[in-house]
Amino acid sequence: MREIVTIQVGSYANYIGSHFWNFQDELLGLAESPESDEVFKNHSLDMDVLYRTGETQQGLLTYTPRVVSVNFQGSLGSVSSRGSLYDQIPAKNMDVMTWTGRVITHESEPLRRNLFLQSLSEDGQESVGKANDLDNVNNNPPAEIQDKDIVECLESDVQYWTDFSKVHYHPQSLYELSGLWADIQEFDNYGLGKEAFCGHQHGEEIDDRLRFFVEDCDHIQGIQCIVDDSGGFSGVSAMFLESIADEYPNVPVLLYNARNPSLHMDSKGRKQAISHNLHDAVSFSRLSELCKLIIPVGLPSLSGSRASQFLRIKDEKPYHSSAVYASAMHSFSLPFRMKQSGPSAESIYTSGALDMYGTVQILAGQMRQNMVTILDVAMPAPSLSDRAQQQSFLGNLQPLIPDIAEDVEDFHAVETMNIHGAVTSGNQRASIDEVKDAVESAYNNSVTRPKFSHLSASTCPLPIPLPFPMIFRDMVGQHGELLETPISGSSSRGSIEVHSIPMATRLRSSTAVLPFLERKLGNLRRFGIERGAIGAPLLQSWGFGKEEVEDMGEVLSKMVTTLKPYPQYSSESD
Repeated sequence: MREIVTIQVGSYANYIGSHFWNFQDELLGLAESPESDEVFKNHSLDMDVLYRTGETQQGLLTYTPRVVSVNFQGSLGSVSSRGSLYDQIPAKNMDVMTWTGRVITHESEPLRRNLFLQSLSEDGQESVGKANDLDNVNNNPPAEIQDKDIVECLESDVQYWTDFSKVHYHPQSLYELSGLWADIQEFDNYGLGKEAFCGHQHGEEIDDRLRFFVEDCDHIQGIQCIVDDSGGFSGVSAMFLESIADEYPNVPVLLYNARNPSLHMDSKGRKQAISHNLHDAVSFSRLSELCKLIIPVGLPSLSGSRASQFLRIKDEKPYHSSAVYASAMHSFSLPFRMKQSGPSAESIYTSGALDMYGTVQILAGQMRQNMVTILDVAMPAPSLSDRAQQQSFLGNLQPLIPDIAEDVEDFHAVETMNIHGAVTSGNQRASIDEVKDAVESAYNNSVTRPKFSHLSASTCPLPIPLPFPMIFRDMVGQHGELLETPISGSSSRGSIEVHSIPMATRLRSSTAVLPFLERKLGNLRRFGIERGAIGAPLLQSWGFGKEEVEDMGEVLSKMVTTLKPYPQYSSESD
């Protein structure tokens, strides 16, 4: 087995991670449920790639994600940092034995659990009255929490990423940065993260958490890291990744660089805009040096993008947008855990299994050796035989980052594509061969074609767990099929109405990413490197000298140069 360890650093990264692990938990539950669709019972995915088996002191077996989550102190809401499966650390006696005077103890009330977390209690269904100790006074019988009430509760009030997490975590998984409390206005640039990390024991403690999971692996295939790149957590991540590179130099790191769209909604003054532009350039340059493959995700307005043509997103809610990015991450990473078929047997459930190292070799190990990739998504993916929209299947794949050039003719482009749960006419599940034929046909009818494309396919769709947000439009059916007539009286649909959806994702290395990179390079040069640059003192306050800033500019410049089209030589010059 080739295990993967997951790292989640920062608030928005943990929102994405919470949805991602909900998908995995839903797959585990559906595989064991006698009432579930056969496609979930035969998903042919090795969940041990992401999960570890453990045991409590009482001898109870546990199955928990192999994940290290890093966030602000107080960011776990009503959830304990030690999880709920293992024994809690006994409370320390706080009596001051040397003091003979009066002692007053101030103790804050624990946060109340929302309806969803109450429903995850030991007996499966917990009453609101029992949680609030209100109805017990009248000896009223407990009222069951309805799914509809849970969905409405989450739509109206999600304050922490744990508010919608249905997963049990290991005590080594959840790490809070002591001394750093959730206040994004005071933790909004790379320099603050770097400063906060230095001088504390955070690095050593987080390294120990990661080491616990890595040493538990038989043969680790890689580390997937989700970073909240909107502020200081990129600085925290860079220092963490530096230690990973030193301790595990042969373990590939795949980095999701995530950005919360709600941060683009506030108007900024010129000084703050310069700070953010410098942060983006510095962060991207530093983080890209510390991974084998970097996948930026984060549109300024996900709701207004073509990626949301079948979705109804509220950009101001990280609970909404993170669900889309987590869906793409789940889809893209499926080949990492597909069970390999025997040499003489072809699986009817999956095809194109690919580990993390193989993915890196395809996308970053070719002639260009460029590690910056574009993640495209079709959510939900339309029918393979749909002609109503008069566009090819490939045309439904839309990028999840801004500043991407369209209709670029790049003869050296390489890509990996994953399609799972696809349907054909009549909403019938497509076979693996039908998926392959449809993609080949789409490329044959396309103007451009990549130099190399690897296709992975699975019959298992994306399951929609109960705490998934109500983000589907009224033309999305129960199994993610696109309806010809919108459903009346239902502008937004969630897990109660939509149980699963087909998905398609594509990760590509292409010159289409050039505008994205050139913008970061241009901002760093303009505000931080050129003579008299207005942002030079700011970079100095972040702890960067002139040579370091110039080195970061060289890193970005190399990325741009690597992707520049090759010069055309004329035969007349011979």
